[in-house]
Amino acid sequence: MQGLDRTVSIFLIFGGVGHSIGSYLAYRSNQMELLWALCASLFVFLLGAINLLRASRPSDPALAWICLGALLAWIPTMVRFGQLAGNLLDIHAVFFMVLTLALCGFSIRTIRTAH
Repeated sequence: MQGLDRTVSIFLIFGGVGHSIGSYLAYRSNQMELLWALCASLFVFLLGAINLLRASRPSDPALAWICLGALLAWIPTMVRFGQLAGNLLDIHAVFFMVLTLALCGFSIRTIRTAH
């Protein structure tokens, strides 16, 4: 299970790379929007990194709580992106939602088993 946890975290980081590239291609002529899109990429990188750290520290419930809180904060952003894109099943939103929900589950598992 720990291997799957790490793999999902790495996929999230790769998703951040894809988001950064897509953001640059879409917003390179609009610097303000590019800035905010790249901030979202940074958030995704950090989410992936702390979850990768959590996966290697299965007895750290405090870190798992931090991961869970950050992941739960990311969910409304993905839902809103789907709404703004005009499709809640937009492949980008679904990709990040699946990874986020999986990592939420792994965080909850860490919280429950660490005690």
